Amino acid sequence: MTLRFLIILFTLLAAGAAHAHDARPLAVEIREIAQNRFALSWHAPGSVAPENAPRLALGAPCRAIAPAGADDPLRGRAIYACDNGLKDAELTIEWPYFNPSLATLVRVAWRSGEVSTEVLDPSTTSWRAPARETFAGVSKSYFILGVKHILTGVDHILFLAGLIVLARTPGRVLVTATGFTLAHSLTLALVALDLARVSVPVVETLIALSIVFVAAEIARGDRTTLAWRRPVLVASTFGLLHGAGFAAALREIGLPQTERAPALFFFNVGVEAGQLIIIAAIFAAVTLARRAAPGAAARLPLSPERAAGYAIGVLSAYWLAARAAVVLA
Repeated sequence: MTLRFLIILFTLLAAGAAHAHDARPLAVEIREIAQNRFALSWHAPGSVAPENAPRLALGAPCRAIAPAGADDPLRGRAIYACDNGLKDAELTIEWPYFNPSLATLVRVAWRSGEVSTEVLDPSTTSWRAPARETFAGVSKSYFILGVKHILTGVDHILFLAGLIVLARTPGRVLVTATGFTLAHSLTLALVALDLARVSVPVVETLIALSIVFVAAEIARGDRTTLAWRRPVLVASTFGLLHGAGFAAALREIGLPQTERAPALFFFNVGVEAGQLIIIAAIFAAVTLARRAAPGAAARLPLSPERAAGYAIGVLSAYWLAARAAVVLA
């Protein structure tokens, strides 16, 4: 039975490896080579049968002035004149028989250095080129990305919640949040602009460690420690780590070539907006809980603050162990 299992497992792995090799996308590039002149090129993987090689074209208002050659059916290149640039230009993808479940990776490169990419699913047979990057468009997109990143980053939310517990009053929370903002803005800019390099697994591990530290301070409940007396110092110190984490996520998304500064600035503004939303939500939840059950905290065997510390600590300790294992491996 063991031998049969190993044979079946090996067969499945070999088949999966072969499938992964054949699953390379149809690569398409649209490159601006002169004013209103674009080169369209494509390359299908070798797993595609030559007789089923795709045919690509840029439709109206573009017109072909140098058609694709026929030396290699899996590769093609054509030159197009587009009087309005790529505005309203439509890329069409035609498979003679069928699409062998290939995604399409489209890359648009402008002479200014601006580059945009998009992955099309196999069912897509036509695609309109994106508009050129504008200050307003980039600012809006990266602001939304910043808000989404902080609101979906559970580790950052828990760290911020821990800081709120340590700071306690709205005034101290504001000062603490400001220290956190200044610190992570610094490392976010340095790492995102390639002025400093960090190891992402190490940074993620240290972020988990920062949450464990804050949770431990809360759980102990000793308000004479530096963390309780000066939470802004904790926020500023560990904020440097969290900023590097924000930058790692931003680098995965990528910065536009022509609007790097606005993209970075508004991503950071989006993070701050999300941070304010989290702070407001936590204060609102605490206020509602106190009004719904006045005096309930005094009857609990453990104070709500210390209970929150233990809860945050358990989860962050798990993250710390898992991330440290990745670094050590």
